[in-house]
Amino acid sequence: MPPLPPRGMFNRRLLICLFTGFASGLPLYVLISLVPAWLRREGVDLRDIGLFALIGLPYAWKFVWAPLLERFPLPLLGRRRGWMLASQVGTLAAIAALPRLDPHAQLGMVAALCALIAFLSATQDIVIDAYRRELLPDAELGLGNALHVNLYRLSGLIPGSLALILADQMPWGPVFAITAAFMLVAIGLTLSIAEPAHAAPPPATLRASVVEPFREFFGRDGARGAFAILAFLVLYKLGDNLATALATPFYLDLGFTLTQIGIVAKHAALWPMIAGSLAGGLLMLRIGIDRALWIFGAIQIVSILGFAVLARVGHQLWLLAVAIGFEYLGVGLGAAALIAFMARATSRAHTATQFALFTALAALPRTAINAGAGFVVEAVGWENFFYLCALLSVPGMLLLPMVAPWRSRDHLQPETDR
Repeated sequence: MPPLPPRGMFNRRLLICLFTGFASGLPLYVLISLVPAWLRREGVDLRDIGLFALIGLPYAWKFVWAPLLERFPLPLLGRRRGWMLASQVGTLAAIAALPRLDPHAQLGMVAALCALIAFLSATQDIVIDAYRRELLPDAELGLGNALHVNLYRLSGLIPGSLALILADQMPWGPVFAITAAFMLVAIGLTLSIAEPAHAAPPPATLRASVVEPFREFFGRDGARGAFAILAFLVLYKLGDNLATALATPFYLDLGFTLTQIGIVAKHAALWPMIAGSLAGGLLMLRIGIDRALWIFGAIQIVSILGFAVLARVGHQLWLLAVAIGFEYLGVGLGAAALIAFMARATSRAHTATQFALFTALAALPRTAINAGAGFVVEAVGWENFFYLCALLSVPGMLLLPMVAPWRSRDHLQPETDR
């Protein structure tokens, strides 16, 4: 990728990317951090908590309704911001309503409401990703997406740290209400930014909104190249996502309190994540996205093994901090490179549908595959589970020579951007 000029290193576009990351991350971390802690504290079985990963299926299927968002913009705020606002208001209300349900007597209703949160969150992601792709010039994709990932992860400190600390001091109702109120930051973002320039008008027909994005993608480098990219998106973070699927129950099972998890486990990730994301974004300006995928992918695999060491040693607060810090470094680096790769492979003329397809496939392990994590842990134990996660990270790396060669010349530019 071409280097950024110094005066373009930090600008309003990159500042917007910080806030889009916060808006996208908060609802997801409510589902994967706060809800599991709430259910476990209420005595729900670990296998049932693991099955709650299935409520994240909207993240994997969001490309199905992405064409509708392209074809039918809402009458207020524009093609992207209208759907942003609607999904954000709905998400805020749904999160605040969760503790009104009894996890034992109404577990099915809890799952349904969590699925609604996932659907609204996935809808927000569709338009936020499209907005960010239309906002950023190609030279800023690496750093812009690194900043997005940075705040995406930082947003997890609200439901995964602050909320857990509050849960030791107050009932779950106010905890969820306070967490939901942070969605006001996302709403404020939507109301304060301008609609981006669109490379093409909304599709004239629903058929065109569905067919054209796929025709362009599969016609760009042929079916073999297209399927290789799709497989890579599923496999690249497979082991990493599986390793963190039951992170909070893992910490609890080792004997750590919610306050320790909230203060030590979560905040140990803060500075490594910030440093990793920013360094990764800046490094991509020099070495390109493809080589970053190789380097950051290797770091991801090694970082998973830190959890295996923690599982073997047991309740050691300092080791918890080290393992979490290293893991977040790997996660931040890998996610930044993968999202930049997806953005670069997206046509500006079909941003919403293509980006939704790519991010949905990348989220597939976090939903369908992670649902069985609880059963695997109970069968093999925590330590062997993490060794398995590291092994499952290898297939994605084996696809790199095909989809992101080390000596690549950034050949994946869509036809409309060449």
